[in-house]
Amino acid sequence: MELIIKYSAMILAFLIAIIGHEIMHGLVAKYYGDDTAAREGRLSINPIKHIDPFGSIVFPVLLYLSQKLAGVSDPIIFGWAKPVPVNIFTVVQNGGYLAAVAVSLAGVTYNFLLAVIASSLLGYFYPPESVFSAWMFLFLYYVIVVNIILAVFNLIPVPPLDGANALKYLALHFKLDGIVRFYNKIEPYGMIILMIILFTPLSNYFFAPAYYLIHLLLS
Repeated sequence: MELIIKYSAMILAFLIAIIGHEIMHGLVAKYYGDDTAAREGRLSINPIKHIDPFGSIVFPVLLYLSQKLAGVSDPIIFGWAKPVPVNIFTVVQNGGYLAAVAVSLAGVTYNFLLAVIASSLLGYFYPPESVFSAWMFLFLYYVIVVNIILAVFNLIPVPPLDGANALKYLALHFKLDGIVRFYNKIEPYGMIILMIILFTPLSNYFFAPAYYLIHLLLS
């Protein structure tokens, strides 16, 4: 029973984090006149429309198992959903480069807000006095942890992550051509750079803000 409570809470929190993150990109793009995500059915909350075989299943499982093998007492799952299609040219045409920044940061904004809301509700279910309250406590705990880690990860300024996209559109808005050229150059190597960050001690530095925020929201 304990394992069912734990893993059902963890998986639901994970799905809400990654699916909502992508839907928000599409919703903000739609606000600026791009209905690509809506036309392709990607504003749906149906998980099947958003699941990425590697990012939503294989990577989280491998990460979880690697944490278990490393002796982590309470490993978490982390990953991503299939990116929502956005016609950024339509967004820029209707709202300028700052609109493109808003689209880029829509997902992480959602993740941060969700974590804050979960934090404000956590105390109502502690100490757990029933199976339901135990499940709710764990669910809210994982909502905080997964959303903060996902948000901080996406703010790493390496393409194709949201942080890099936001910086690039900001640079275009302020006509900082050097930054734009830099991102255009490293874009083909973005995934390699991210794998180096994720699977080396560099991850401790990049995720330090996440650990601080999680501690803050849980305290």
